[in-house]
Amino acid sequence: MLEIADNLSFNTQAQKHELSDLYETRIKKMGNAGRNGGEYYTPRPLIRAMIKVTDPKIGDSIYDGAAGSAGFLCEAFTYLMKPDISADDYGTLQRRTFYGQEKKSLAYVIGIMNMILHGIDTPNIIHTNTLNESVMDIQEKDRHDVILANPPFGGGERREVQQNFPIKSGETAYLFLQHFIRKLKAGGRGAVVIKNTFLSNTDNASVELRRELLATCNLHTVLDCPGGTFQGAGVKTVVLFFEKGTKTRDVWYYQLDPGRSLGKTNPLNDDDLKEFVALQATRADDPQSWIVPVADLDADTLDMSVKNPNAPEAEALRSPEGIIEDMLARDAETAGILQSIRGLL
Repeated sequence: MLEIADNLSFNTQAQKHELSDLYETRIKKMGNAGRNGGEYYTPRPLIRAMIKVTDPKIGDSIYDGAAGSAGFLCEAFTYLMKPDISADDYGTLQRRTFYGQEKKSLAYVIGIMNMILHGIDTPNIIHTNTLNESVMDIQEKDRHDVILANPPFGGGERREVQQNFPIKSGETAYLFLQHFIRKLKAGGRGAVVIKNTFLSNTDNASVELRRELLATCNLHTVLDCPGGTFQGAGVKTVVLFFEKGTKTRDVWYYQLDPGRSLGKTNPLNDDDLKEFVALQATRADDPQSWIVPVADLDADTLDMSVKNPNAPEAEALRSPEGIIEDMLARDAETAGILQSIRGLL
């Protein structure tokens, strides 16, 4: 196998593109394998939609502190890489645009190779545990213009790791979200995948983190993803889109509904997200989208649950007493019919 790999050619962009496509296919299969495979793969249509909304520009620094297979950084490079790009802009993309950190050795190696195959010759990815860095030590020189990430869920982080964050939590994603907020420059844009329970959990960490996010950033958009978006993950997720530096006044929600059950044979595709990207530009009201003013949220819980006001109201459930009365009436009617038939015999 190594001999076959040694004979592969990387000489032209076309050859690199073919190899990167094959490599992405292998990463996708790892992600669809269940168990821990999902840590390597975020659906590329979702990544591309997140990039379109954040709209990075050449000259922006783009960061993923939970880089995994570096899918966000690779797709952002593809988004920015134009056929008529100047030599100076190309140099900027190669050396001063894409930054990442990854804790796990295998994911780190996969990410480095993925970036190289996509045409990023000098990947700025560091093999380190992002959560070991105290957010209080983050300085302006450490901050970035755009953050794109899908941090790991769960994890049960140790107490010594939690000490690096003002809001203590064993939930890994909550610590990452605090890290991302502080890693953004003023005016910077973030798009982060997180479990949908973050919007409604009433524990202190969840409420305080929502409070901080709304106070320090403009959380302008929440994309509600359907079940099955992430193969093998078994959780429902949302994507938070925010800008650093101004507090949130209202949040635009979009409830993604592909019209089918998502799975291995029916994965999320780019067409599924076209309407979201188009409507998000103006934050338009639609059967799948709506705006919630922060002033309307419960001041104590800041519950931000996804509740589509445009969805048709479900019919009210019948009371048990009404159901029993209906059954007795039908039984009496049936008994009467049977009695009439018996009279004819």
